[in-house]
Amino acid sequence: MVKITGAKAHKARLNRIRGAAMRAEVGKAIYAAADYLSVEAALSVTNGAVSGKGHVASSPGEPPNADTHDLDRSIHTERESQLVALSVADSDHAAALEIGNSRVAARPFMQPAAEKTRPKAQRLVAAAVKIVSNGGTL
Repeated sequence: MVKITGAKAHKARLNRIRGAAMRAEVGKAIYAAADYLSVEAALSVTNGAVSGKGHVASSPGEPPNADTHDLDRSIHTERESQLVALSVADSDHAAALEIGNSRVAARPFMQPAAEKTRPKAQRLVAAAVKIVSNGGTL
């Protein structure tokens, strides 16, 4: 006969993985990752920007240079549900700058920020899962 050791501990770990604590703690990590993305996007818009009379528009393909700061101030993080957080730029011209249109070439700022922050976001969520599966909280 084979004796299995650690079954109770393993069952407890599995219960923690699928429980409310896991959703709560991973949700915190997801929100933090989305907020990090929002900050990175806003910084990319303001980095090197000159407002007012000396303003110079950015080159196509580069993040826009802030002039009125309407765009960078519109970038924020929203919680959509426990496990969904959004980085949002809700300025009237945010989409036109991000993807371009018939009058202006794309000057992406959200996608490059997402690519830059993705590794850190993945580490944050993985760390939250590991902490909760071992019985802790963030």
